[in-house]
Amino acid sequence: MKTVEAKRPVDVYFDKYQESHNNQTNEVIHWICVPLIIFSLLGLIWSIPFPHLEFLGRYNGFINWASFLIAFSIYYYYRLSPVLSYMMLLLVFLMSWGIVSLEKWQVAGGPAVWLVCAIIFVIAWIGQFIGHKIEGKKPSFLDDVKFLLIGPIWLLHFICKKLGIRY
Repeated sequence: MKTVEAKRPVDVYFDKYQESHNNQTNEVIHWICVPLIIFSLLGLIWSIPFPHLEFLGRYNGFINWASFLIAFSIYYYYRLSPVLSYMMLLLVFLMSWGIVSLEKWQVAGGPAVWLVCAIIFVIAWIGQFIGHKIEGKKPSFLDDVKFLLIGPIWLLHFICKKLGIRY
């Protein structure tokens, strides 16, 4: 007798997410806009002033409100799939480097980090809604806010599949 293996929660989320992401144009838009939205949200939260905590010493600049978002999201991803959480952690490090670069640009006279991130967010958010208009289905996150977190690892799971990595 053959037993049917129950789907993991991460696969159930991916199946549900896929329901409103079948149009190829919408998928391409998501490959561009989802990472930009994650980057911009991280940058916006990073920009919220964080209190100076004496006990952090020289590490004061490395802890901010985004640190808590990163910790929560990586833990959430880890509970769904350790492999995908490691991949997201690597991407978050790269995005953090980008945000620190924007901070350096700001100090050198460039635009404020929050402004750059707000512009990126608005443009990417509009892109998402255009993609869903093309798809003809409303975005998944309107049904369940968890899908805002699922989008990035949904993209990463395609990379895992392409490379033959079990996530």
